[in-house]
Amino acid sequence: MNVSSQYSASALLFAGVDSLPVALTKAAPTASAVGPLKVGIVCNPKSHLNRGAQYAAGVPGADSVMVAAPRTRTALAETLATFAARRIDLLVIDGGDGTVRDVLTCAEHLWKGIWPDIVVIPSGKTNALAIDLGIPTGWTLADALAATAQGRRVERRPVEVARSDGSRPLRGFLFGAGAFVKATELAQHTHRAGAFNGVAVGLALCWAVLQTMFGGANSTWRKGSAMGLRLPGGGDPDQRPRYLLLASALRSLPLGLKPFGRPRDGMKLLAIDAPPRLLPITAPALLAGSESPWMARMGFHHLDAASFEVTLDDGFILDGEHFDGGTLSVRQGPVLSFVVP
Repeated sequence: MNVSSQYSASALLFAGVDSLPVALTKAAPTASAVGPLKVGIVCNPKSHLNRGAQYAAGVPGADSVMVAAPRTRTALAETLATFAARRIDLLVIDGGDGTVRDVLTCAEHLWKGIWPDIVVIPSGKTNALAIDLGIPTGWTLADALAATAQGRRVERRPVEVARSDGSRPLRGFLFGAGAFVKATELAQHTHRAGAFNGVAVGLALCWAVLQTMFGGANSTWRKGSAMGLRLPGGGDPDQRPRYLLLASALRSLPLGLKPFGRPRDGMKLLAIDAPPRLLPITAPALLAGSESPWMARMGFHHLDAASFEVTLDDGFILDGEHFDGGTLSVRQGPVLSFVVP
């Protein structure tokens, strides 16, 4: 087994940090348990539960392994280009939802229709994708290689967010605007307090509901955000203040929350008019998965669409990170194959 460590252990922190020099190391050969398998590993060693240091000691079950921990988007793009040139069979992402988002975004032009299988090692503060895939917190690369040999895979499609300026589209799994931006900021505070994954999501959500319910008529939570939403074939954008907009192709969310209704494939939208009505009644019903007609009459709209356009005065959140608003085309990304237990 050849292990190539391209960058020193550092987080995928992309703002204002120079890339590190390349240093190649090799480990002693090891017998492969699953036959010839070329593996490329991107790890974020500052993720909450990262195990990246273990890879340098060897990866049983693989014949050729490249390990990288790039610190900038440029370095990440170079790493992934190297992986693609060497035709890896398995792309391993050791990190949280943000790390997955950055890898899928930087690799947008590399694997068109011929992506390698993807392994997610959940080591971030939030791991919604891993939860949806049924991957336990303690899942290891050895577990993933065994699952690969047994052909355990499921397909998911990321949400792709594109701007009209031709810049590289973003790819992630949970898009949110309106109150979701404020709720995510609250979740960051819960991370600093030691709450992660579903606990952080639950605390942020509860606080957001309380702020909305008891904030008064002039509360910024209740006023919502200006949004123009246009579905395919929908004519002019539907311009109105909305309390919240969510979009995802995940089938399930942390804590068993079901804001999109029944679990199903495809991209799903939730649009809530501002101000939200009867929250003590509607919020529990919404999170339990209700799609009853009375919910729509209260301004809670469930939609299925392969794409939509939205204009945001404020920013949006994609897998935990805040991005500037504007006119956005939001659509389903490529079909990706993930290795699962």
